[in-house]
Amino acid sequence: MCGICCAVSFSVEHFSRDLKEDLLCNLKRRGPDSSKQLLRSTVNYQCLFSGHVLHLRGLLTAQPVEDERGNVFLWNGEVFSGIKVEAEENDTQIMFHYLSSCKNESDILSLFSEVQGPWSFIYYQASSHSLWFGRDFFGRRSLLWHFSNLGKSFCLSSVGTQASGVADQWQEVPASGIFRIDLKSASISQSVVLKLYPWKYSSGGDDIRECVHNSLTEISADLPTLVLVAANEAKLYLKDPVVPLNMALPQAAFETHCSSISRSPLTRETLRVFLTDGHTKEVVQQFIGVLSTAVKRRVLCLPRDENLAPSKVLKTSNGKANVAVLFSGGIDSMVIAALADHHIPLDEPIDLLNVAFMTKEKTIPVNFNKKGRKQANHCEMPSEEFSKRAAATAAASPGEQLSVPDRVTGRAGLKELQAANPSRIWNFVEINVSLEELQRLRRTRISHLIQPLDTVLDDSIGCAVWFASRGAGWLVTQDGAQPYQSSAKVVLTGIGADEQLAGYSRHRVRFLAHGLEGLNKEIEMELGRISSRNLGRDDRVISDHGKEARFPFLDENVVSFLNSLPVWEKANLTLPRGIGEKLILRLAAVELGLTASALLPKRALQFGSRIAKMEKNNEKASDKCGRLQIISLENLSVEN
Repeated sequence: MCGICCAVSFSVEHFSRDLKEDLLCNLKRRGPDSSKQLLRSTVNYQCLFSGHVLHLRGLLTAQPVEDERGNVFLWNGEVFSGIKVEAEENDTQIMFHYLSSCKNESDILSLFSEVQGPWSFIYYQASSHSLWFGRDFFGRRSLLWHFSNLGKSFCLSSVGTQASGVADQWQEVPASGIFRIDLKSASISQSVVLKLYPWKYSSGGDDIRECVHNSLTEISADLPTLVLVAANEAKLYLKDPVVPLNMALPQAAFETHCSSISRSPLTRETLRVFLTDGHTKEVVQQFIGVLSTAVKRRVLCLPRDENLAPSKVLKTSNGKANVAVLFSGGIDSMVIAALADHHIPLDEPIDLLNVAFMTKEKTIPVNFNKKGRKQANHCEMPSEEFSKRAAATAAASPGEQLSVPDRVTGRAGLKELQAANPSRIWNFVEINVSLEELQRLRRTRISHLIQPLDTVLDDSIGCAVWFASRGAGWLVTQDGAQPYQSSAKVVLTGIGADEQLAGYSRHRVRFLAHGLEGLNKEIEMELGRISSRNLGRDDRVISDHGKEARFPFLDENVVSFLNSLPVWEKANLTLPRGIGEKLILRLAAVELGLTASALLPKRALQFGSRIAKMEKNNEKASDKCGRLQIISLENLSVEN
């Protein structure tokens, strides 16, 4: 994970040799291990490149990197497959080596078409005065752009700053393909032309032209007048990294051999009925195999030779956790945790990060005691106020439990994982957030990360994921509760499962109204918009802690496998909640030895963590969030 930025100016009076302090600070939080800036200046334009590295694999490579021909590269990504990167190698160096040897545009597109893994990048090609940039097919890494209305400058960055109004708003670079700007031409014409090299969605020429036209129209709508977007003249494309979604419909009426199941009490044995079918069992085993490989790639590419000093290690652990899971105890996070357990060294703890928002001032987990308080110096606490309030509450009600739904299912999930592998140290981190802390940190740290997204849903999920991934909470053991700060740099999340496996209630609504054909279209739409709806925001809020988000369900091979299946092999919405949605994942959970969690119905993070109940109860998820807009005005008045 890195924070990358390129500020371009076409006039001397609009150029600064340094980034604004708030932008630089936001970038450094993403990449705390190395910071470097590089200036490229010509008669026509000036470019300031800024790179901030979170070191996770190979030798620490400061960014930006440059070569003898004046090319400059900023890389925020992970090559998990497609291009060979040895365990001891750094993928930034490998990617730059290949890029520097590219002879033409087609070579550059071929390179990025081969990469499997999340990425965003900025590449300055000196010989052609070209600035290339873009995000991967799913948009798993954030990249924003900001154009001045006068057309005199623009900026590309992993993260923005607090916007003071619509005109000052950063926007997400669409994950529609790769863009190229001819900087010399832009300076002369005094207008920026974004040349798009789109993903090739279809083998049919007419379909491709229609998709490109739609992409250009959508992108242009949010750009200033002097910024134009156009398809590249050579009609070159990136190769789609996943197979198309199987839209097939069954030949016979869709009732399935399991119609009697819907009338039976739901138990683990209910799911086992499906696994008596040979074809179903084979498909489930194949799914487990491809998902397990995806998890393995995401937990093994990490330096593991560093241990905390003895004073930093809790008595419950022999070492530090390198990997954490955003953990509600639901089916998605349970399967991810179970598969991570298969691949992470057994002597290494796994952090399970469980967030809860408190409508009352009860911030202490069950069994907190004085012994726990004496160990407060073993880690950084969320805040001094939090620590004081925690001690006061503990004295008043030492047995008080915080029982929001995700805390209840999280504790139950912990027991399942402990039963499955009692040799593993599972650190169940109870992250308790008060209203005061939510409002304060939303204002000072979180709001600009959620933007340019601006709905109530974005606010709820963005804040919940920010607090969860921070990993500052309480570790509950048999001896009591100890303050704990997760050291994991990698955070696994289950996003992508609901979108592909009909996990949302809207999938059931669409199925009931339009059958399997309607369900297929809903799933296709979900995958198509996941970059703009979720992933940029989640990347920004998790990375703000110097941690990297990794998404096993959005591994290219996992998506291709699921896309290849007919929809009825992934979900069966004729069955009740808790079985029908994400059916293939529930069957995988049973095969992995999980129990009660395999039958848990979908519960959205904002409701499971209770953040949706913290401030207003009469809001719709799609409403514009007034709290984010108010923050913008407040910060503007403070700055002035």
